Amino acid sequence: MSPVFGVAVYFMLWWIILFAILPFGLHKTQEEAGEVTPGSEPSAPDRPRFLKVIVATTIITTVVFSGFLYARQSGYGLDDIPFFKPPSQSYSQPSG
Repeated sequence: MSPVFGVAVYFMLWWIILFAILPFGLHKTQEEAGEVTPGSEPSAPDRPRFLKVIVATTIITTVVFSGFLYARQSGYGLDDIPFFKPPSQSYSQPSG
C-alpha cells in the first residue's frame, strides 16, 4: 500500500469516527445551562470538549486503522469469511 493511500484511508476513517463520537458525552446545552452565547444556537453544547473528542477520535482511528493494515497485510479477504457467498459473475442476458 502506498503512503498516500494509507493517509487517505486514515483521513476518511478519522472523519467517520469523529462524527460517530461527537454525540457521546454531551451533558447539557447552553439553553439548559441558562447562558446562551449571543449569535449561537441555544442547542449548542454548554462546554464543548473539542480536545477530548479529537484525542479520542485519533486513538480509536489508530486502532481501527491498525486492524485494517493487519488484515490487508495478512492477505485475508472476503473469500476467507465462512459462509460468505459473493454474488456470482454469471447472469442471464435479457432476450430481445
